[in-house]
Amino acid sequence: MSTTGIVTPQYRQCHTPLRLQSGATLPEFTLAYETYGQLNAARDNAVLICHALNASHHVAGYYADDPDNIGWWDNMIGPGKPIDTHRFFVIGVNNLGSCFGSTGPTYLNPATNKPYGADFPVVTVEDWVEAQAWLAEELGIRQFAAVVGGSLGGMQAMRWAIRYPEKVKHCVMIATTPKLSAQNIAFNEVARQAICSDPDFHDGHYYQYGVVPKNGLRVARMIGHITYLSADVMAEKFGRALQNQNYHEVDYAFGYQAEFQIESYLRYQGDKFATYFDANTYLLITRALDYFDPAKAFGGNLAQAFAPIQAKSLVISFTTDWRFSPARSQEIVQALIRNQCAVSYAEIDAPHGHDAFLLEDPRYQRVMRNYFNQIELTTP
Repeated sequence: MSTTGIVTPQYRQCHTPLRLQSGATLPEFTLAYETYGQLNAARDNAVLICHALNASHHVAGYYADDPDNIGWWDNMIGPGKPIDTHRFFVIGVNNLGSCFGSTGPTYLNPATNKPYGADFPVVTVEDWVEAQAWLAEELGIRQFAAVVGGSLGGMQAMRWAIRYPEKVKHCVMIATTPKLSAQNIAFNEVARQAICSDPDFHDGHYYQYGVVPKNGLRVARMIGHITYLSADVMAEKFGRALQNQNYHEVDYAFGYQAEFQIESYLRYQGDKFATYFDANTYLLITRALDYFDPAKAFGGNLAQAFAPIQAKSLVISFTTDWRFSPARSQEIVQALIRNQCAVSYAEIDAPHGHDAFLLEDPRYQRVMRNYFNQIELTTP
C-alpha cells in the first residue's frame, strides 16, 4: 500500500487558445493533474513531474475506489521518499493528447461535436511545456524547485530549462536523450504501422464505429516493451523456457500459440495495454518523441541550444539502457559543461534496461534522495 495515501485527480480548463508548434490552434483545453504535499508560504517548494509515453498524472498514491491503482512513481515520491512530500509540493500533469483526462483525441472537437480522433492536431514536447507553464501560473507557482522526468519526461524537463530558465532552479533528466536516433524512430514507426494497418483503425476515427484497433495496439506495445528491457533481464527472467516444460525435443508444436514464456509475457503485456490505452494517443506521443530535437535550430549544436539554461542539473543514466544509452546522457552533460552550468551525473550499473528509471534500486534512489535533500527552500 502506498504511504502517500488516497489522492484525487484534479482538472483545470484553459479558455485561452493555445497556438501549437504545428501552426494549429487548440481553442481551449483541459489538463488533468494531481498534487502531493503542501505548497509552502514562499511557494518555492513545487516539483513538477513530467511523464513518459504511456504514463499519466497519477504519479503517487492510490484512489479510494481503486486501491490497487498505485501511481507509476510511488517508490520515488511520498513521505520520507527521495522526493519527500514532507518538504516538497509535487505536481503530476497529464499531457495534451493523452487519454487519461487531458484534452486529446477522445475529446469532442468543438468544430464538429464529434471526437477529434485523427483530427486532433500534432502536439510536441514544446506544446506540453507551454500547457504546463499555463497550469503553473494558475496554481500561483512562479518558479519550480525542480522539474523532473524520465525518458520522454526528461525531454520535457530539458525543454523547461531552455524555455523558462528563470522558472527552473533544478532540472532532473533521467534515462533520456537530446534527440532520438534513427533506430529509435524506426521502432516507433513499426509500432505506428501496426496500429494503422489494423482493420479496426478506420483512419483514426474508430470511435464512430464502436471498435478499438486492439491487435495493432497489442503489437505496438510488444515492440515497445522489448526496447524497454535489457537482454540480461529477458534472459534471466525467461531464457528459452517453454510454456509447457513437458515438451521434448521431438514434440515441437509448430503452431501459432505462445510456446516460449517470453512470447506469453509479451502477449500478456500487449493485451493489457490494449484495454486502457488509446491508439491515436500512441501515434501522437510517439511522433512527439520523434520530433524533439532542441539542437536542430542551432545546426545540431546542443551547447548552443542549452545557452539559456540557468538551472542546476542532475542527469542519470543506466548502463543497460540501450534505448537511451548512457552516451546520450553524456551528450547532455557535456553540453551543460560547455555552458558552465552546474551539473551532476550518475551512471547506475543496473540490469533492468530502460525501465530502470521506474524501478526501485538502492543506488538510484540514494542519488535522488541526496540531490533533493540539498535543494534549499525558503521554508524548511
